[in-house]
Amino acid sequence: MKRPQKNVPYLSTFFLIGLVSLWAAACRSGGQEAGPRQGKARIIQNTGSDTMVNLAQAWAEAYSPIHPEISVEVSGGGSGTGIAALINGTVDIANCSRKMEPAEIQRARESAGKEPREHLIGYDALAIYVHKQNPLEEITLEQLAEIYGEKGKWTRWADLGVKIPQAAGDEIIRISRQSNSGTFAYFREAILGHSGDFKLGSRDLHGSKDVVELVSRTPGAIGYSGMGYGTGEVKKLRVARKAGEKAVEPNSETTLNGTYPISRPLLMYTLGEPDSHLRAYLDWIHSDAGQAIVTQSGYVALPKK
Repeated sequence: MKRPQKNVPYLSTFFLIGLVSLWAAACRSGGQEAGPRQGKARIIQNTGSDTMVNLAQAWAEAYSPIHPEISVEVSGGGSGTGIAALINGTVDIANCSRKMEPAEIQRARESAGKEPREHLIGYDALAIYVHKQNPLEEITLEQLAEIYGEKGKWTRWADLGVKIPQAAGDEIIRISRQSNSGTFAYFREAILGHSGDFKLGSRDLHGSKDVVELVSRTPGAIGYSGMGYGTGEVKKLRVARKAGEKAVEPNSETTLNGTYPISRPLLMYTLGEPDSHLRAYLDWIHSDAGQAIVTQSGYVALPKK
């Protein structure tokens, strides 16, 4: 009986095809052996406060050329959004213009098994903005409570003894922020205390810049936002704690010495002790170069030790 021959040409063809495929792949990769992926070695996700988003972006852009192996990706959405993302483990750093609430800290412990770490990176004075043609020059916290608070009775500029040029009417148009904003939470507590709340009917905007832009287009408006968002189209009012006290303007000096009554810390939060990449980035933010960007962005740098 004649033994069947093996299909040697058929197997050889597949062997040759395999060699050609390997050779083509090597050519496409430049003949390099498999190794670490080229490009950025580490991405730092940085999300949160809209007050801080321009500052955080400026840091990221300045840091990248110094450390090309690190990519810092920045987004806003509000302090509450950043804290929620940190608790869920989807970001490395949460930017906050307010402190984390005890309930948020507890959720972070339960979700990640780590304690949130707070990093002070600068200060901000929360400015009160009116249209540039508004004749008002100063205001008290008590007057702001009358305008914004749910128990406040002031709804017209005549209540402050002011007549607004070019305004369609006498109504005080209140510009505020959305409730997930750290600026919203801080302003409410600073003006109305822990238990107070805003009255209904304000125009609640998503971003700090949006507040200033709307005030600049609305002669009868008043709004609050970080002092770094000021433009030539709006006026920053001097603020006093109460009637009879000296009203002071928001700036670096009055923020650091505590005489401006609506100033606050700017914070970054991490879960647990930062790893080496995060630690290096935070150390750079606290360096002279990083703090110079705080000042350039219109905020107040940390005092030098």
